[in-house]
Amino acid sequence: YRPPCINKFYILDLQPENSFVAHAVASGHTVFMVSWRNVESEQGRFGWDDYLEDGVFSALRVAQEIAKSDKVNALGFCVGGTLLGAGLAVLEKKSPGLVASATFLAAMLDFEEPGQIGLFIDGPSVAAREATIGADGILPGQDLAFVFSSLRANDLVWPYVVSNYLRGEQPPAFDLLYWNSDSTNLPGPMYCYYLRNTYLENRLREPGALTNCGVPVDLGSVKLPIFVLATREDHIVPWRSAYRTMNLLGGSDKQFVLGASGHIAGVVNPAAKKRRSHWVGAPYPRDPEAWFASTKEIPGSWWPLWSQWLDQHGGGSRKAPAKPGSTKYKAIEAAPGRYVKQRIH
Repeated sequence: YRPPCINKFYILDLQPENSFVAHAVASGHTVFMVSWRNVESEQGRFGWDDYLEDGVFSALRVAQEIAKSDKVNALGFCVGGTLLGAGLAVLEKKSPGLVASATFLAAMLDFEEPGQIGLFIDGPSVAAREATIGADGILPGQDLAFVFSSLRANDLVWPYVVSNYLRGEQPPAFDLLYWNSDSTNLPGPMYCYYLRNTYLENRLREPGALTNCGVPVDLGSVKLPIFVLATREDHIVPWRSAYRTMNLLGGSDKQFVLGASGHIAGVVNPAAKKRRSHWVGAPYPRDPEAWFASTKEIPGSWWPLWSQWLDQHGGGSRKAPAKPGSTKYKAIEAAPGRYVKQRIH
């Protein structure tokens, strides 16, 4: 599982009652999660390829070795899904057959219509970032947190100005909002590459336009089974943009599911609460509106549907590892590890 590298991994493991990870484990799957480091000055030179090598390829190979499995199932959420998509195209040349299936949660591979966040990104602003941190530097996590809060100021800013600042009230504890505020720093080269080649120039979707880790990236070469989830009210990854993943990736074994609610609440929707709904349907025409017109609405969470899909594509069952790590990759320390505890100041 590759979480968005602009936040911490625990969004899918917040509490026992709303943990997607716990749901996956209860469904019989061994789960490995990437914990992105909160970048400091010594990591300020890291680029997009470094995140692919260490955050995608190395993570997959370690999971493969510990699980003693020929193949692994991969999942990417938001920016983690963008990294996964590019990484899968590279793996088709370098290590074909390593990944059995891929799940994309609220992720974009085609940035033609990026939603509200596109208002903050243009040529001069990207060039300014490249001039200051493009070669070696850090994008402060506070900058990203401000941008994402500004996208939903009526929900994430002004209610707290009124209740906390004006009235002196303590805001109620809310796990999703705590995670939303727990941002991480990013290395400047990686961030600038991401902005220019996705949001600004939309080159990831063009076969051969990008070269990652020495391999021309062609998303159409990825032909493994894929599951794509988008959410209907997502203001960060518009569902119609996420739907385009179905046309970009090759192969014929694909499933697209549209969940209710937004970027986070639509993903973190535990089945036990029987809330919201999701839409399914096939075939998958190029026009997302044409697809939606023929869908069926199903009450409740999309989680059980994903579990059924993964059961069909995840390979056979085997005994779970008795303890974390392996002889080659020993456990460094107890979960959740030190990286997730590092806060920006």
